[in-house]
Formats: sequence, C-alpha cells, structure tokens
Amino acid sequence: MKKLIISIKSPAQALDEVRTRLETAQKKRGKVTPHYEISFSDMKQFKKFIGNIDMLTSIQLFKPNSIYELASVMQKDVGNLNRLITFFEEIGAIRIEEKVVGSRNVKTPLVDYDKIEFDLVA
Repeated sequence: MKKLIISIKSPAQALDEVRTRLETAQKKRGKVTPHYEISFSDMKQFKKFIGNIDMLTSIQLFKPNSIYELASVMQKDVGNLNRLITFFEEIGAIRIEEKVVGSRNVKTPLVDYDKIEFDLVA
C-alpha cells in the first residue's frame, strides 16, 4: 500500500527530515521503505489542498479518462479544475498521464496513493 503523508513543517524541519532519511538509507544500503510526504510551510497552500481534497477522492473513485470527464463528474468548470490539477501535480499529489486518442491529446489525472495520512504535530 502506497501512503502519502501530509504535514505542516518549516523548510528547516523538512530539510532535517530529508537529511536524516538519507543517512538512514545510506546505513541500510537500499533496504529502506519508500516515504511519500508533502510538507506545507505555507498555510494558504495547505488550506487550498484541504479545501479541494475531494478532487483526489473523485479521481480515485471514478477513475476519469480525462480532465474534462473529471470536471463533469465533479460538476466543476474545466478552467478552474485545470488550475487545481496543476497545483496538485506540482506538489506531487497527483500525476497526469498524456495520451493521444484519435487526433486529440487527452490528459488523464491519476492518484498513485492508496491512503492519505495527516501528520500535524509540530
């Protein structure tokens, strides 16, 4: 099961954790469990993520073949949804798979995580 951890940390805290994980990985020589985490230091971005987390659920539940199909399922404007998708892709919460269907380029949103966990202890 691939788990995504969402946290609120200062850049210094996040960097210290990365440094610790790298040291542990070097000691164990590749026998480390993968760790997927998005750390927010900006509350505005964290609130944007939380306020739109239903998009991740919709992607997992409905498995849309395109952004247009996702917009239709969520009953949202495609333009607004595109901006959200760009945000979620930039932070690593989703990925976009591009393919050609007929003569059209189709972007399919994908969530690679089975579970999302919050670590809000500072």
